[in-house]
Amino acid sequence: MSENSDDVDGGPAPRTVVDERSLSPMRKTIANRLQESYQNAVHVTASREVDAEALIAAADAAGDDVSIMDVLLHALSETLDAHRAFNATFEDGKHRSYEEHNVAVAVDVDGGLVAPVIADVGSKSLAEIATERRRLTDLVQRGEYEMRDLRGGTITVSNLGVLGVDSFTPVINPPQVAILGIGRIAERARPDDGGVAFRRRVTLDLSFDHRVIDGADAARFLGTLADRVESGDQYIDGNAQP
Repeated sequence: MSENSDDVDGGPAPRTVVDERSLSPMRKTIANRLQESYQNAVHVTASREVDAEALIAAADAAGDDVSIMDVLLHALSETLDAHRAFNATFEDGKHRSYEEHNVAVAVDVDGGLVAPVIADVGSKSLAEIATERRRLTDLVQRGEYEMRDLRGGTITVSNLGVLGVDSFTPVINPPQVAILGIGRIAERARPDDGGVAFRRRVTLDLSFDHRVIDGADAARFLGTLADRVESGDQYIDGNAQP
C-alpha cells in the first residue's frame, strides 16, 4: 500500500507501508509509563567508567550461581546506604527516602520490558541476592509473575551490556528518582607505569531526577559505587554479608 504515488513536481517522497500493527497491552503500558516519566521528571544522566577486574574476579570466585550482576547489586546496596536520597520516590511534592533497598531489575521479555523487584537487597547475602534474582527472572520470562512482583521498588537497574551496548541513557521508572544503567564490559588501554596495560572496564550510567537530586550528588554516588566495584575482594568468599 502506497501512501503517496505522486512523486513529481516536488511532491513528498512515496512511502510504502510494509507492516502496521496496534500496540500490545504491554507495549501500551510501557509507552504510557515512559511518557509519564518524561512529563513528570527532569532527567539527567551522569556516567562513569570503572575498572571491572575485581568485579569479574569476585563473581568468578563466588561460583556459577553468582553473576557479575549479583555483585553489582550488592555494591549498589552498599552505595545506597551512603546516599539515601537515591533510594527514593518523588510524588505528591514529597521526596521520600526508604530504609529498604527494593531494587527493580529490568528483564527483557517478548513484547517489552518487565522489572521485578528484589525486596530488601541490603538484608541479603550475595548468594541470597543471586538466588532471588534468578527466581524472579525465571518467573518473568515464563510469564508467571504477578503485579505484586513489580511493585514497591525504590531504584531500578537496567543492564544492556549483555546486548553489547557500551553506554546508554536509562529512563527513570516513576515515581522512583534514579535508575542505574550497566554497559558492556570491554578491554581498554590504560596508562601503566610508563607503558600501556589492557584492563576490562565497564561504564555505569546513572539517570536521576534533577528536581530533587543535584549533579554533584550524582557524581558522589557514582564515586562511591566505583569504589565498591573496584574493591571486589570483599566478595571473594562468594557469600558477602550485608
